[in-house]
Amino acid sequence: MKKRHTTLLSGLLSLTAALAFAQKAPINSDFHQWAITPPMGWNSWDCYGPTVTEAEVKANADYMAANLKSNGWEYVVVDIRWYVGNDTAHGYNEKNPEWNIDEYGRFVPAPNRFPSAAGGKGFKPLADYMHAKGLKFGIHIMRGVPVIAVQRKLPIFGSKASAADIYSKEGQAGWLHDMYTVVAGRAGAQEYYNSLFKLYASWGVDFVKVDDLSSPYHKPEVEMIRKAIDLSGRKIVLSTSPGETPIAEAKHVQANANMWRTVGDFWDSWEQLKEHFDVCNRWAPFIRPGAFPDADMLPLGHLGIRAERGDDRMTRFSHDEQFTLMSLWSIFRSPLMFGGDLPSNDAFTLSLLTNKAVLAMHHNSTNNRQLFRRDNLIAWTADDPKTGDKFLGLFNAQDQELAPANEAAWASNIITRQTPGQIQSVDVDITGATKLYLNVRDGGDDIAWDHADWLNPVLSNGSQTVPLSALPWKSASAGWGKVTANKSVSGADLLVAGKTYEQGIGTHSNSLIEYDLPAGFTRFRATAGLDNAGAAQNTGGTLQFLVYTKNPLRPMPADSAKIFVTLAQLGLSGPCTVHDLWTGKQLGQVTGNFAPYVRRHGAKLYRISTRGTATAK
Repeated sequence: MKKRHTTLLSGLLSLTAALAFAQKAPINSDFHQWAITPPMGWNSWDCYGPTVTEAEVKANADYMAANLKSNGWEYVVVDIRWYVGNDTAHGYNEKNPEWNIDEYGRFVPAPNRFPSAAGGKGFKPLADYMHAKGLKFGIHIMRGVPVIAVQRKLPIFGSKASAADIYSKEGQAGWLHDMYTVVAGRAGAQEYYNSLFKLYASWGVDFVKVDDLSSPYHKPEVEMIRKAIDLSGRKIVLSTSPGETPIAEAKHVQANANMWRTVGDFWDSWEQLKEHFDVCNRWAPFIRPGAFPDADMLPLGHLGIRAERGDDRMTRFSHDEQFTLMSLWSIFRSPLMFGGDLPSNDAFTLSLLTNKAVLAMHHNSTNNRQLFRRDNLIAWTADDPKTGDKFLGLFNAQDQELAPANEAAWASNIITRQTPGQIQSVDVDITGATKLYLNVRDGGDDIAWDHADWLNPVLSNGSQTVPLSALPWKSASAGWGKVTANKSVSGADLLVAGKTYEQGIGTHSNSLIEYDLPAGFTRFRATAGLDNAGAAQNTGGTLQFLVYTKNPLRPMPADSAKIFVTLAQLGLSGPCTVHDLWTGKQLGQVTGNFAPYVRRHGAKLYRISTRGTATAK
């Protein structure tokens, strides 16, 4: 890398770090007290990907201070690759990145994106800007030691070792190659992490999100990071990412971090949102003050300005789905990190973020748990420890059902990353058919972010062959994003197991594409494949491809469903009063049972009290 692409902070940073070591004693208090309620804030990832600028961060902070701070929103977090001066949206620049790194192998902010960092100031001026507004400042980092620091054998502050003495290529992230693993126990390994967090403490950082740490779970580095924070002299909240963190490590991560991811990256996809009912149910037993399972960011409002997923848009979630998202995250007590661009927020989104009754439940409730699940009608409950009131969340996750695989004209085996070539050949007799339906499902693992490709799809009548990707579909729906001809659903080339395909259809699980068939064709042929873009971003990616010649959609469920709850299930006896947290309305008294209608994909949140008229606390 050219020397002019590197920022060497020899004098000022060395002095700052030395003073930090000399003047600040280790923190002895329990770090769980630093975030006793679930952290709430804004993160740049969903709208700006790895390209956010200082001006954009400040604009979002200004909005938060003016409109959200009084409701408990306080963290402003700069996400990934703030140290690269020429990163790109919709795919990281790994060809010729302009690194900014100090003489001790620690990345520092790119001054062309963060002008206040020039002259060796790092993020301190930006953190000071947040603190002056009563906000807190956070950053994202990748686990490990920079590859560029290893290649240059840069020294480690506080150690005689260099970066080349502490690294291993084993465990390097498959989706971004900036870092190598730090090998615990080697001379200089702990000192490297100590030097990182001493630097961040000197900047005034309050929150660090450490990526590539949760899945797979890097226990030795979790422990080194925990120790480094405790030695830093500053109360820095620790968030691990991305998930799902192994449930077997729940106790360990709970003892070392303030929040940890329970899923991979979550976007504005109903299928992904629906998966969270199972995820939250499995992680609810591990909620405790200062340690929170993290259901990931809130992809609401104005998204995708320069993001890694999708185009510039308002969230694809309907209003009902947004109520479901905010209700589940709140009664589950997930951290709330808003992903949309706040300055271009709309009134509806702002109302979701400032409902005092819902946020009070999120802050203060206990014993948060799923009460029952009856197919796709779901109830959650929690306690108000001060009043004895009960909170009740009701969710209607019903969907239009698809015909079973045994009714398909053709169905693939489950395709995973272990499938040879991550593909399977498709050859279907469509003689006499007037319709063709291409369906992709999640393969049974309830993970709907896998990218799927119908490669080289053709219709044939024995003498004539027509590429299906050249024909218009009648309708096309994807679990996330848009079905795309001759590109993957991410907008990149169709790429499966390292091989690029010119023709095909990029989609997502779950998805359904409908065609009116031209007359006379007797066969449909293609190759079904797991696209690299999805396979590289999560472990255990699974897909099943199906072909139907008759409409596989079952009749649509009713717009609303009655969800029946007895007061005894909540541990209450009537009469009780019911207060709707979202509308603020008192709904009167109930005895014995409560059975409201809930819209499909929608949610209701209630406070139920035996104390007379229920009020929001």
